[in-house]
Amino acid sequence: MPCAMLVGVLFLDAPPTVRQAVDAIRSALTGGLDPDQDPPRSVVPVPTGQFLLMPAFWDRYAGVKVASVAPDNPARGLPRIQGHYLLMDGPTLTPKALLDGIALTSVRTAAVSAVAVDLLAEPDAERLVVFGTGPQAQSHIEAFRAVRPVQDVVVVGRNAERTQALAAQYPFARVGTPDDVSSADLVACCTSSRTPVFDGAKVPEHATVVAVGSHEPDAREVDDVLIGRSTVVVEGIGAATREAGDVVLAMKSGVLAADDLVPLAELAQGRTVASGPRLFKSVGMAWEDLVVAAAAYEAVT
Repeated sequence: MPCAMLVGVLFLDAPPTVRQAVDAIRSALTGGLDPDQDPPRSVVPVPTGQFLLMPAFWDRYAGVKVASVAPDNPARGLPRIQGHYLLMDGPTLTPKALLDGIALTSVRTAAVSAVAVDLLAEPDAERLVVFGTGPQAQSHIEAFRAVRPVQDVVVVGRNAERTQALAAQYPFARVGTPDDVSSADLVACCTSSRTPVFDGAKVPEHATVVAVGSHEPDAREVDDVLIGRSTVVVEGIGAATREAGDVVLAMKSGVLAADDLVPLAELAQGRTVASGPRLFKSVGMAWEDLVVAAAAYEAVT
């Protein structure tokens, strides 16, 4: 992992591997980290988008991610989300390392999803349907393959050129349609859609669905039909009921209650769930950035 030293701060050019990130996330969850103790994400609107501020403290480290979201950037050939992560020593709050916040986000989001898949999905899950064509879609393909024997991937996207380009990166992938969920073992929703991207009635009873595309209470990627059929797992109850549109809107319509939500940490600590579809809804939390950034730092020091 290339790095350089400047005024006592280590600049890390790359996050840890998916496997390292998965191990770091799972270790934190089994080691007593409580996601609901995370400070709420600060969202500050600006004329061209929004700023996100995500601080966290755990074990021997503290840290904060500063990110920007500019919805018009893709049309300019620029990333929709940009930012950096500052890792600090916990006891002294001395800066220790600076990481690319987007590379970190890409790996940690997929790693959290992979931990959920490892806890929820059938051991022989091999057919994955991915909605989306951006960095998160690609990261989720790699992360799911780290925990399950995925050998058949269907990519579903709105832009035909980008959809084909992502599928072409893998000899086991092809372009498909939303109806492909009807034979999926795993489904990953990695889009910016504000409305459901497939019919939840078509998801098989044994399937595990992961939705990571939004952290806004009025945006969703899955419908009430799927939520009504599924065990719904979330990173933290508070974050999900504040920010996860898939959860918030389902609660408003009456198909889901806060008491129905299963925290990911409880699964990591041994809780089991009922049969039927499983849905993991992620909004992305500050503790995830922190534990993965710490793993990246410790890998080179």
